[in-house]
Amino acid sequence: MGSSGCRYMEVRRTGLILKPNSARVLVRPFEFPDTQRVVRILGRLMELTELEVAQLLPQVMAEFRGRHVRLQEIFFQRFATVEPHLLTDRPLSEARKLLIGACFTQEYALESAALFNPSIVWHPNQDGVPEGSRRFILSLRCTGEGHISSVGFRSGIVDSQGNITIDRPTGFVTPPRVIPHAQYDKALFFKKLAELGLADGFVETLSALLDDHFSMDDLERAIRFVLRQNPVHRPRWEPVSRSVLALAKANYQIQCDPDSDLSERVIFPYAPTEKNGIEDVRLVQFTEDDGSIRYYGTYTAFDGDVVFPQIFETTDFVHFKVDTLNGPEVRNKGFALFPRKINGLYAMLSRQDGENIYLMYSEMLHFWYTKQLLMRPMFPWEVVQIGNCGSPIETEAGWLVLTHGVGPMRKYAIGAALLDRDDPSRVLARLPEPLLSPNANEREGYVPNVVYTCGAVVHEGLLVIPYAMADYATTFAVIPLDDVLRAMVPVSK
Repeated sequence: MGSSGCRYMEVRRTGLILKPNSARVLVRPFEFPDTQRVVRILGRLMELTELEVAQLLPQVMAEFRGRHVRLQEIFFQRFATVEPHLLTDRPLSEARKLLIGACFTQEYALESAALFNPSIVWHPNQDGVPEGSRRFILSLRCTGEGHISSVGFRSGIVDSQGNITIDRPTGFVTPPRVIPHAQYDKALFFKKLAELGLADGFVETLSALLDDHFSMDDLERAIRFVLRQNPVHRPRWEPVSRSVLALAKANYQIQCDPDSDLSERVIFPYAPTEKNGIEDVRLVQFTEDDGSIRYYGTYTAFDGDVVFPQIFETTDFVHFKVDTLNGPEVRNKGFALFPRKINGLYAMLSRQDGENIYLMYSEMLHFWYTKQLLMRPMFPWEVVQIGNCGSPIETEAGWLVLTHGVGPMRKYAIGAALLDRDDPSRVLARLPEPLLSPNANEREGYVPNVVYTCGAVVHEGLLVIPYAMADYATTFAVIPLDDVLRAMVPVSK
């Protein structure tokens, strides 16, 4: 076996490397769990004279204005969040409001530690692309202080020969506007609560107070009313109420600045389920029944203790709708959606047991009740575990599934399998050797001996794989698709 890839294939490593850049910083709230500390900070800021404010604010603006877009707007927004803690209603100068906002704001270097685990889809805008080339969007796992992961984006072009160019990112990262769903569908929301085992007296009482569609404000008011009207049950119902709100917050929307560059947009943890990171997005360009295109991204949300598979959808990479995945089989990691329905059903790859690849079908995108075993480790390089490396790619030969295998010394390699187009439960063939294994230049990093991808594309007969090196940086490999298919060995069942 070759040390860096299958000996039967022409694997071309591009040498193009996307490294983490600690200079790309995002503005985040500087928050304190102790309300009294917030009050004390505000008290000290209120003691400053107008002259002191007028001297200090220009220094802050001069130091940070060139690093962020709309910095004044951000400071005003942060002031608004702490204003209720002020002990006076007297009018404040704009300068003082801005300074207060600045003291409750911080920079976060979202990719200072790593920029890895990429996924790729074709860009919805192909205007001006040379003939034979296609523009793509790359999602990347950005990891910064505290090992908190978020989702960043890049764009680029691949030509007919598989040559790749990446658009230069700007120097800014623009925080999106995050809002709860404007309206929650009551039937869907309470179905999700039932799936979480939260169908009890509190939930039933709450349901009776809500219309068929309700807002977050409606939900919060109803929760306060139920708890106030049921003091006997309150000690038991309060933890349930927090779980209900957590579910609502896990279903939200993100609005990015439409005038911002794609590289400036980021999906940063917002919901309680995501507070310790959004990990390993598997993008897919999904064709709906009516022929329209929608982009989905399945990912792992991590709250510090438990992983939660979730999904976002978008048509333009400006507005994102984020939802929970639900059902008894929504657990563990590695959910990857097929790019279209199969026999009228949504289809998904998954790995509920952390060891094998499963196939799932569902009539509803957000609910998954059953699974069937699809693939188990077969070859020495994947003897510890296998999983998918992104959504299946439809080819004339069948569904091409990139896999990852873990072998001795926790070495990760990328492989492939072929599924029947009409019946993906039929595994037609598998690669006996890896497509890619970490070579000497790729094995050293944050997590050694790992190459990993969350999605690939086929262009002009070439399989284009963006992949991570040692959980640190991202690069690309290009392989003729026919070479991959020829190197596979049939699987008999």
